[in-house]
Amino acid sequence: MMKYSFILLNEETDGFLKKLQELGVVDVTRSAKPIDDRSSQMLDDVALSKKLIARLEGIEYSKEADKDAIMKASQSAVPQQDIVNAALSALTELSDLETARTTAEKEVKARKPWGEFNKARIDELKTLGYTVRYYIANRKQFSEEWAEHYPLQVISEQGNSIWFVTICPKDTDYSFPIEETVAPEGSWKDAQTEVDDINARIIETKGLLLRYKELIPDIKEAYQHKLTDLDLYLARSSSASAAENKLAILEGFAPAENDSELCRAFDDMGVLYIREEAMEEDNPPIKLKNNRFVKMFESLTGMYGMPDYGEYDPTPVVSIFFLLFFAMCLGDAGYGLVLILVGLAIRKGWLKISMFDGLGSLIATLGAATAVVGGALGTFFGMSIINLVPEGSALKSYYEFVGSDIPTPMGELPFQMLLALGIGIFHICLAMVIKAVGYTRRFGFKENISTWGWLILIVGGLIIALLGVGKLISAEAIKWAVIVIGAVSALAIYIFNTPGRNPLINVGAGLWDTYNMATGILGDVLSYIRLFALGLAGGMLGAAFNDLGLMVLGDGGFNWVFFVLILIIGHVLNLLMSCLGAFVHPLRLNFVEYFKNSGYEGKGKLYKPLRTEVDE
Repeated sequence: MMKYSFILLNEETDGFLKKLQELGVVDVTRSAKPIDDRSSQMLDDVALSKKLIARLEGIEYSKEADKDAIMKASQSAVPQQDIVNAALSALTELSDLETARTTAEKEVKARKPWGEFNKARIDELKTLGYTVRYYIANRKQFSEEWAEHYPLQVISEQGNSIWFVTICPKDTDYSFPIEETVAPEGSWKDAQTEVDDINARIIETKGLLLRYKELIPDIKEAYQHKLTDLDLYLARSSSASAAENKLAILEGFAPAENDSELCRAFDDMGVLYIREEAMEEDNPPIKLKNNRFVKMFESLTGMYGMPDYGEYDPTPVVSIFFLLFFAMCLGDAGYGLVLILVGLAIRKGWLKISMFDGLGSLIATLGAATAVVGGALGTFFGMSIINLVPEGSALKSYYEFVGSDIPTPMGELPFQMLLALGIGIFHICLAMVIKAVGYTRRFGFKENISTWGWLILIVGGLIIALLGVGKLISAEAIKWAVIVIGAVSALAIYIFNTPGRNPLINVGAGLWDTYNMATGILGDVLSYIRLFALGLAGGMLGAAFNDLGLMVLGDGGFNWVFFVLILIIGHVLNLLMSCLGAFVHPLRLNFVEYFKNSGYEGKGKLYKPLRTEVDE
């Protein structure tokens, strides 16, 4: 990155920033939060527009019973000039109307057994000195004899309930075997009229919303302008002022490959600027440079944090190991083929899932890796591939070895568990190598003697152990190698870990570091067992659905329908659950075990140049 400092008159700042927008490669230091009332209002306007676009895009009335009426209402609807606020008000009004309709429909249901009547006429009975009482009784509770003792009229009967009223003079002593109920507020047709009125208003509001949905391109264009204006305003407001507030000083960063082009543009503008190569202490923004394969995984790095300017980009390593870990956790060749098809469908636009927009290639790549690893481990839709391989073939021997238990000093352990642990050890050793090299380049060898000591001890010890197990070197050579590695590591860890400091303090710091490393490394390595456990769990669950389907199938007949349903539903559920685990756990192994041992901090900021079209 190149660093540019611009000095210009205050009144020239807005015009200059607009020219930087047109260049589209200079990242100007700006505020990321509301810095005054105006920027706060601008942010609110942008947020409202984005919210409205999302809600309008989700509107779909084509399957509703009143779709024809809604379309007719849409044709006569007249949108207001303030589209955003008017559309949001219409959405709020629709929600309120639907709530009111639910309440009104409940009232219709409550009144309907009382029939159709004129409430005013009934109220006139009170002026004549009569009281009307309302009752709802269970059929078993209701007695026909009540009509012989009370002026009683049955209104309706439904199921086990009977609705009836009694009419008596006010001054007459009155008692009844059951308690009276609340009198209806009016006829059920009055309530139904209210429901119909609300339905008409809902149809009218939905028609208006359809008109606003047609204006989404205009809303998006206005939203983009607001976003651009906000970006420009924040960049303008972040400039430092000098010379009694008459001069403005701006700072920006751009990739070094654009330097000559930018210098010519700045010279043509006649602006005073200072250019220099960006240093780590300047905290310049980060622009990652990766090939097409690695670029698919940059979003994973972004989830943790961009590297500092002097820090290495972990994405190339993360891409390889996340792909491998995902495939091992999912571990089924059939599921891998499904992911390939889903990824290709999303990439081609045949399948639209908003949360996976732009991730079609990544999903297909993860599926391809899963198909390869699942085939290598011998699982296809929960079935064991070994049962399909001819006896006596080399492939049969291979799958028998993959599924076998290997003798170890701790007893016989599954080969796939040992494979997961071996991959974990390699992953952590690679992290330690990267940490030693990266820290030495950033801070110097003198400051990282202890780091190199641990690297020599652990990685060197593992290499010697592997050579010894493979009988590639003699016992005498192993003895001297262990002595040399032990001595060099001990000196680096306990004596020279911080040159110039009291040796006793260095020894104490080395012992504390030893405790942390011993407990931390062991826990980190054991974390990789999840690669074996998740793959095993998914395979067993898939096999369980297969067995359940076969049990239902029995002798055939129409049972094959349920057999197919069980397989489809079971494997879809298993695939979804397995994909969740296959995403989260590999992410953890990279973010926790790998990043911790590689010394990755991820405190950098993303390169976001000032441009006419601002990324959301």
